[in-house]
Formats: sequence, C-alpha cells, structure tokens
Amino acid sequence: MPTRLKSRDIFQASCQVIPGGVNSPTRAFPGLDMTPLIAARGQGAVVWDADGHSYIDYCCSWGALILGHCHPAVVEAATEQMRLGAGFGMATPPELAIAQKICQHLPSMEKIRFVSSGTEATMSAIRLARGYAGKDKVIKFEGHYHGHSDGLLIRAGSAVVQINQEASSKGVPSDFVRHTICLPFNDIAVVRDFIRSRDDIATVILEPIAGNMGLVPADPDFLAMLREETEKKEIVLIFDEVISGFRVGLQGAQGLYQITPDLTCLGKIIGAGFPAAAFGGKADIMNHLAPLGEVYQAGTLSGHPVAMRAGLAALEQLEQPGFYEQLEKKTTVLVEALRQMMHDKKITGCVNQLGSMFTPFFGPSEMRHKTTLNQELYCKFFKQLFQQGIYMAPSPYEANFVSSAHTDEQIEKTCQACRDLSFVT
Repeated sequence: MPTRLKSRDIFQASCQVIPGGVNSPTRAFPGLDMTPLIAARGQGAVVWDADGHSYIDYCCSWGALILGHCHPAVVEAATEQMRLGAGFGMATPPELAIAQKICQHLPSMEKIRFVSSGTEATMSAIRLARGYAGKDKVIKFEGHYHGHSDGLLIRAGSAVVQINQEASSKGVPSDFVRHTICLPFNDIAVVRDFIRSRDDIATVILEPIAGNMGLVPADPDFLAMLREETEKKEIVLIFDEVISGFRVGLQGAQGLYQITPDLTCLGKIIGAGFPAAAFGGKADIMNHLAPLGEVYQAGTLSGHPVAMRAGLAALEQLEQPGFYEQLEKKTTVLVEALRQMMHDKKITGCVNQLGSMFTPFFGPSEMRHKTTLNQELYCKFFKQLFQQGIYMAPSPYEANFVSSAHTDEQIEKTCQACRDLSFVT
C-alpha cells in the first residue's frame, strides 16, 4: 500500500471536528479498514490524493463527472459566470437556458424546478405528488436510495444498506415510516397485486436503473407494469434519475425503456460536479407548486448560476455525435475483463453493465434485486486495485462509472490489473 501519511493525518484531524471525518458516510471507506482517499485535485480521468499519489477514477464524483475532472468547457463556463457573480438569490438567464435544454431532451418534463441536491429533488417531488393526489402513501422499493429525507429512508440503498433497521436510520419517526411502503424490486406479481389492492397510494418512486445497491436495472416488463397500474389508479409515477439521467443517454432511462413517468428527478450530471438537481414533469402537476399552487418548496441556492452554466456546458458536450456509443464501448472492454477475471479465478459473482455504468458483484450469480454481497472478497478486490492506482467505488453496494476522459490506455491498465489480482477465494 502506498505511504499516505498526509492523508492519514488529514483524516484523523477531520475526525475531531467532522463526525466520522467525512460529510457523506461512504467516503469513510466503511468495512475496508484503511484510510480513505483524501482527494487533492483531479484532471481528466485521474484523481490525486493529498500525498500526491494518482488513481484512475471510476467513481467520477459518484457519476456526476461524465466528462471527467476539469473539462475545459465546464471550467470556462463556471469561471465566466464567477466573474459575473457567484450568486444572486434571484432568477437568472442560465436557469432558463438549461431548463429549455433538459426539457428538450426529456419531453416528459414539461416544466422543471431546480434545487441543490438529489435529496431535495426527491423530497420535493414526493410532496408535490401527495399534494396533487390528495393522498399520503408512498411506494418505494428495497435497495433503492432516494436521498436522506425521513420518508424515504426505508430499507434504502447506498451506505444505509449496511444499517439493519426498519427505517434505515435512527431518528426517523414511526409516523413517517407508516406512510412509506417498501416492496420487492422487479417482482411483477407482488407489486401489481399490492397496487390493485389499495386506494390510498399517492405515488410510486423508483430508480429505473438502480445505482445504489450496485447497478441493478429494472426489468422492462416490470416498468411497463408499473406504468400501466399507476395510470389505472391515477397514482403519480416518479422516476428517480439522479444517477441515470444523461448517464445512459440524452433521454435517460425513460428514453431507454420508452416509459413516460409523471415526474422525474435529476441530479449529478446536470450540475457537472457542482451542487445542482431538479424535479419536473407534467405541467398540470408542476403547476401545483408555489407560487402557482399550494405545494410549497423553496431554496436560497436553487438554480445557482455557476452550477447552471457548468451543467449547460456539460450537456452541450453530451450532444456530440457518437458520445454515448464511445463511452459504452470503453466500458464494455473493462466489464468483459472483470467477467473473465471472475471466471478464471473461479469466483462466484457477476458483473452488471448498462452503458457507462457497471458493478462487479461478489457472491450472487445474478443481481436483479437487493441481496447480501461478499464484503470480504470485495475488500480484497478494492484494496489490490487501489494499490495499483485504480479507484473503484469503496463499497460493493455502489455503481462505478466510465467518463469520456478515460483513455484506452487507462482502460487497458485497469483490465491488466484485474487479470493480475491474486486473492484466493
């Protein structure tokens, strides 16, 4: 393991003033028994730690950096806006420009409102759906993570997978839990029968391409069933595309599956690494938001002009011909090497891929829903790659990402490192 004394000292000092030394739990490398990566700078597909060690980055700010670190167009747009003013707490031209761009690519979003995080987006979309429907109950799915608002931390994904409670966090009142119904993902019969049996459901929310229990795409028939049954009962269907939006294509998961949700939540890529997220959908639903309607939502930094300019610059890059095809091609090369590694080393597991997203799962031979993974094997996998300057997600319950900045040479170095893994199963 490279000597990382400065990183260790920074982390230990952080633990004195920040709970766990981090501002988001997975950054602490839970279950890995090692000092977490303390990022000092990034360029392209590479991140450097506080000790100057470089790593090929497959986390990419949890998928936000589809263009890699410090893309020139993004840097230029953000810098230019900084010269004009960092923020105003007022409406600005960049809000309109990126709103029009997003709605152009996602026709289901007739109107959109910007917020600062994915948690805000899903929380606000749920409130809007309840206000529109006049009902309280929410259906979500096991292993799906929709941020850390109280009503959605029920058997959730991401780092909270490893917290064994009915609600995925202490501090969530039972009165909140009783309004959220958690059902098995990709189980057509159970979910269909449940929806048909109830008349008090306001909304169904899901990640159409789950990325917070590792990458687990929805079965097409499952999504088609959800759309059909929610329409029959006038239930608001929400797609949480905070991860998949603009990651799997310009039309997101809804374009890939050809399913039109009532509301969509976006984040990550639309801010190009800056704090930005959004929710939007049918105009007759969105018009229930204040100041037009009686569903309240607000945010001082919502639609922050620097994030809006950076996000718009990023989306313009994604419109280049062949962008997504090239991204998927690079990812497939790496995924095939991971699958071959598991085969050659007789590891029970599988690798899921969709576009430029992928997750190696140690333990299950297929991954279609939330299940227990082999943390010990993943720890060995992660540490050996880390020693060779390759940074995968520091948890087996997360997705990895390839950016347009990853070169063929970096992909091949990663493939070779996977072939050289020496852990014994």
